[in-house]
Amino acid sequence: MSIKLALLKSGETVISDARELIIGEKVEDQKVCGYILDRPHKIEYRRPILLSEERELPEGELQITLSPWILLTSDTQVPVPTDWIVTIVEPLDSVKEMYEERVGIEND
Repeated sequence: MSIKLALLKSGETVISDARELIIGEKVEDQKVCGYILDRPHKIEYRRPILLSEERELPEGELQITLSPWILLTSDTQVPVPTDWIVTIVEPLDSVKEMYEERVGIEND
């Protein structure tokens, strides 16, 4: 399993188990044409706003929410062409754990 964050051309950040979608029969002809995102969830984040003077938030504290990326489908695997992916990166451990808990992935 390879849980990754993908920044999409639309500006959305998606977390999922990502695999390359490869075309070409011969090894030398193979080319990545997209990615299969398994159980993709959109990540939204914001800085919390406190109206209290008693507590200051540490620098960098964020509120993170995860929600299914495409709500109106029963599909769990979504193909995305490479030209829609801006970049793919490793998530922070805390975000990865949040995602695994959300989709019910157990660590061994």
